[in-house]
Amino acid sequence: MTYDLFIADQTFSSWSLRGWLMFENFAIPVRTHMVGLYAGTMKEDLAGLAPARLVPVMRTPEGVLVGDTLAMAETLAERHPDAGFWPADPAARGLARWLAAEMHSGFAALRGACPMQLLKVYEGFTPSEAVLADLARLDEIWALARSRHGAGGPWLFGAYSLADVFFAPVAARIAGYDLPVGAQARAYTDAHLADPAFRAWRTEGLKRHYDPEPYAMDLPHRAWP
Repeated sequence: MTYDLFIADQTFSSWSLRGWLMFENFAIPVRTHMVGLYAGTMKEDLAGLAPARLVPVMRTPEGVLVGDTLAMAETLAERHPDAGFWPADPAARGLARWLAAEMHSGFAALRGACPMQLLKVYEGFTPSEAVLADLARLDEIWALARSRHGAGGPWLFGAYSLADVFFAPVAARIAGYDLPVGAQARAYTDAHLADPAFRAWRTEGLKRHYDPEPYAMDLPHRAWP
């Protein structure tokens, strides 16, 4: 049975990236539908999905609508208990939920200063003290998860989990603005950039061109890694 997922532009919509990875990286069948975030048709496109006003939104095979990535994550984990959405170990699972929830509700400075864009790597971006504090927190919690539970693979809890889904757009921000993080956080960022699903998402986004380009900065830049 196949879900429906309503998303916005792959190059810029961090929330949509999270929603899509929940399906793609856990082998859950899904049909995607594009919502006109930058085309100005978003309200019209979501009109039949009340009470949705943002993306992503999913519709279950039974027709139940669920919005917000945290609600979607828990709904999918509940419906597909054998898919491996969360770590099996209770301690790891509790920490994974904690970190995903912290990402969902926090890191406002990083989000505001560095909108996700998958086009280029800006050079010379100067992060504020608030952004640096967010990056220090990421260094701390990623290192903690890796040291306690990450021995089995490149992800926070070894195997890929919903915690990694929630941090995928953060990895894109670190890469896209060449942000200063420690070596372990950089390696974790590189794991996201090399993830076949992440690369497929970016490739699809590059099929669209924007004039003007959302979130463009007057800074030198180099090619995406």
